[in-house]
Amino acid sequence: MYNTNYFLMTPGPTMVQDNVLQARTQYMGNPDIDSNFFKFYEDTCNKLATILNSKNSSNIIMCGEAMLGLESACSSLTEIGDNVLVIENGVFGKGFSDLVTLYGGNVTLYSSDWKKPINSAELDLFLSKSDLSFKYATFVHCDTPSGILNDVKEITKILKKYNILSVVDSVAAMGGVSLDIDNWEVDICLGGTQKAFSAPTGLSIITVSQKAWSTIQNRKKPIIGFYTNLSLWKNCVKEKLFPYSLPSQDILGLSVALDNILEIGLDNIFTKHNNAQAYTLEYLKKIGLKLYLEEGFSPTVTAFLTPKECTSIEIIEHLKTKYGVLIASSYGPLKDIVLRIGHMGENIQKENLLYTLESLKNTLIDLKKD
Repeated sequence: MYNTNYFLMTPGPTMVQDNVLQARTQYMGNPDIDSNFFKFYEDTCNKLATILNSKNSSNIIMCGEAMLGLESACSSLTEIGDNVLVIENGVFGKGFSDLVTLYGGNVTLYSSDWKKPINSAELDLFLSKSDLSFKYATFVHCDTPSGILNDVKEITKILKKYNILSVVDSVAAMGGVSLDIDNWEVDICLGGTQKAFSAPTGLSIITVSQKAWSTIQNRKKPIIGFYTNLSLWKNCVKEKLFPYSLPSQDILGLSVALDNILEIGLDNIFTKHNNAQAYTLEYLKKIGLKLYLEEGFSPTVTAFLTPKECTSIEIIEHLKTKYGVLIASSYGPLKDIVLRIGHMGENIQKENLLYTLESLKNTLIDLKKD
């Protein structure tokens, strides 16, 4: 049998509360034709709107891991030949290039230091000198391979100055870091259930502004694809017709997870994430580990350099096998160089963090002896 008898301290998926798991076992009937389910879906979207301050945008829950949301944004906005700005200071930020190119867009890559947040003044200067007119720009709120946190408010402000739509990957920040979709005028914001919301993997969360809808609906040619076509979701509750059958139990689990957040209170949730970050950074420094970033540490994940005495795989396997804790390595150029601890959602519990960090310290001692 598949053994998962360990603390899940990765930067997503995260630990899930028992009440969320229990909710997913309830009988939910037929979500395709039951009018009560459409009301339940709408109520769950309204909870998201409260957490994200996205009441002036459409809030959508799609069946599919968060990558579906990222691709749906690119699929629905991009027409062949469109100029798209991909703003990147990390692995996932750069990865947007592949999605834009897939649907025929022309990518201009704006690359920045991976150890620092995007500098909005430098971005402004770049755009002021550009001869291209960009339809939209993509960037990542928290790029988990490095643990960097970018300033959504400042970046979207610059993009609005040049009439560029914003597409924000907030998968690893949403629910753990403050977002103000309406006041920051974010056009499309993308999230997932398995990170700071602490629900099981399998749903994409998407907010779409009225300006983004207008762009999507006034395309010259139809959207390429069906499953990634956001336009099918605009009036689905009003028309009582979803594009496909939704996993009602998964959405019920998400609804309970959102209740858990709202019950604690958003200010308290964000404070707890900030405290978890500060505690983790302090502990790692205390035991002699070097952080990857120079600044811009995310409240949801911390990346640190693998010590020279052992490999990242040795640390991960020893930590899981002997102490029952799973942390993560990284991706792309940071693979084998960086290790990461997720302190988001249920992972912000101090007793779990303390056990994780102490076990990491003991693992390094064990491996040195070996």
